[in-house]
Amino acid sequence: MMAGSAAFAYSTDAQAQSDNFRYNDEQFADIQMLRYKVEGFERLTLKEKTFIYYLSEAALQGRDILFDQNGRYNLRIRRMLETVYTDYNGNRKDAFYTALSTYLKRVWFSAGIHHHYGCDKFLPDFKPEELRNALKQVDARKLPLAEGQSVDALCDEIFPVIFDPTVMPMRVNQKDGDDLVLTSASNYYAPGITQKEAEKFYTQRKAPLDPQPVMMGMNSRLVRNDDGELEERVWRVGGLYGQAIEKIVENLLKARPFADTPEQQKVIDLLVEYYRTGDLRTFDAYSIAWLKDTESLVDFVNGFTESYGDPLGMKASWESIVNFKDLAATERTKKLSENAQWFENQSPIDNRFKKEKVKGVSAKVITAAILGGDLYPSTAIGINLPNSDWVRREHGSKSVTIGNLTAAYAKAAHGSGMDKEFVIDEPTRQLIATYGDVCDDLHTDLHECLGHGSGKLLPGTDPDTLKAYGSTIEEARADLFGLYYVADQKLVELGLTPNLEAYKSQYYTYMMNGLMTQLVRIKPGATIEEAHMRNRALIARWVYEQGKDGKVVELIKKKGKTYVRINDYEALRELFGKLLAEVQRIKSEGDYEAARLLVENYGVKVDTDLHKEILARYEKLHLSPYKGFINPVYTAIRDTQGNITDVSIDYSEAYDRQMLRYSRDYNTLPDVND
Repeated sequence: MMAGSAAFAYSTDAQAQSDNFRYNDEQFADIQMLRYKVEGFERLTLKEKTFIYYLSEAALQGRDILFDQNGRYNLRIRRMLETVYTDYNGNRKDAFYTALSTYLKRVWFSAGIHHHYGCDKFLPDFKPEELRNALKQVDARKLPLAEGQSVDALCDEIFPVIFDPTVMPMRVNQKDGDDLVLTSASNYYAPGITQKEAEKFYTQRKAPLDPQPVMMGMNSRLVRNDDGELEERVWRVGGLYGQAIEKIVENLLKARPFADTPEQQKVIDLLVEYYRTGDLRTFDAYSIAWLKDTESLVDFVNGFTESYGDPLGMKASWESIVNFKDLAATERTKKLSENAQWFENQSPIDNRFKKEKVKGVSAKVITAAILGGDLYPSTAIGINLPNSDWVRREHGSKSVTIGNLTAAYAKAAHGSGMDKEFVIDEPTRQLIATYGDVCDDLHTDLHECLGHGSGKLLPGTDPDTLKAYGSTIEEARADLFGLYYVADQKLVELGLTPNLEAYKSQYYTYMMNGLMTQLVRIKPGATIEEAHMRNRALIARWVYEQGKDGKVVELIKKKGKTYVRINDYEALRELFGKLLAEVQRIKSEGDYEAARLLVENYGVKVDTDLHKEILARYEKLHLSPYKGFINPVYTAIRDTQGNITDVSIDYSEAYDRQMLRYSRDYNTLPDVND
């Protein structure tokens, strides 16, 4: 489970002006590219650098998998556009090439033609005939043509997908009442399979009362065979995506001799076995071994992990991150994990839903070394894994806050003007300036380290029973846990917050974001689709509505502009606790109807007048609402025998150069993967 990317940061870090490292990079469409610094890499041992190098290669080999998971035409579209981008023989300053460049950069960023966050299809600003003419001018051998297919036939097949807004309009459709499988463009279900069919297929295959259920369907595409029956095509060596997975395995095995410990080598062995067999029991064994490996300095995630891209919340997108521990910052999360039972015991939820004994909670702050798959270029700022409920219950979880990414967000946001435009007054701005960064990191720590690991399902509750609402409810549960406890005296006692005023900075920015500023990510007339955004809207709107009589939180007008005003911070905390209790009940009991009503009533709808105002105010700041990262480049330096003698790191690669290099060097899958 991932904490979403930091949409808006309010940094006052003076280093942002004096640091020679360039965090901000180019902007296009609604996106700004950033760079993250891998502090401390040069001080690692040769063994650790080599381990990171091979793990990074494994992280990049899965790139094509995500493109195909996000849509069955994405690889062909990307390869068509890249060929024109590199081989176009017209004027590269003309309107067509400029528009194509922007569109391709968006396709790279989103790993497909649908927005990485909103999931709606974005359309190009050039005409179909312009692209057709450009495709006819390049070498046809470089185009993703089927055997015997002409360029015109390719265009006729693909162009409706690119240009027609009614064809595959949403990658993940979450609209209540729709057939979520039929109306979603993600490539987890073969065309024509309905939501009812998919749900029946998996319901029939679940073992009743299994105390250790596998995460059914997480590593496969559901297809219809020649007899018309449904079956799974498993993502494994020799199966679907096998060409890419073979390359991942190859690099994992190259990394294995350089692992920190024999326990970490066992983690790699189990992951390789899982990739070779596709056996979900082996995946659980790998997950247990991975979360128990808490001593290794270098760590990694590599595999089919998060299910936000599946409208039914079952099938997992491929992702990877390679990292190493920030030893100094980890002391912060260590204090939380050591007190996990205290937080569980004091939680405002019903005692029936509390864990009698919290097991295996480990937490650390990490430095990201490379991002891949569904964590690149847009990424989470925190991770809590594994996702299996029974593994978490019996063995615990591993939580991380990605320190160098949160630092990059904060430093890039310095002087953005967001605080002056949207924060109600100077005292509140000063509160945020003083405590905002500390409490942002702490809320992420609480969300990942304790929030996701808290509570329990009642016996007999199916972990998948909340269906399409499961991800939003889970993220709300973790966020509420963090919001409730960031204001607790216990954090002052632990030295994690300086006083009982600091938490107010988090409360204000969270409410402002949930009620107002996250709306800059939504198109006029649209509803909220993405799980993390729904979660934040749900929480902010629910407590706003529940606290109306006491004017706990208000939306007020000043000189024609809307602002959030918090009148009673203590009462707001009580409301966060009340909602946490209800959300935990929904999760523990598997109350689908209550989840549906909570999300649909508070997490989906947009106030059109307020939305219009927020968009107009934000536009004047000339900011990009979405951020993503360019990876550093690692180069293995070898002696005459081919042995690695050092690994260098470089931060200067341009965004388009990096994407084209990845398309060339990690070109693992065929154009069509059926």
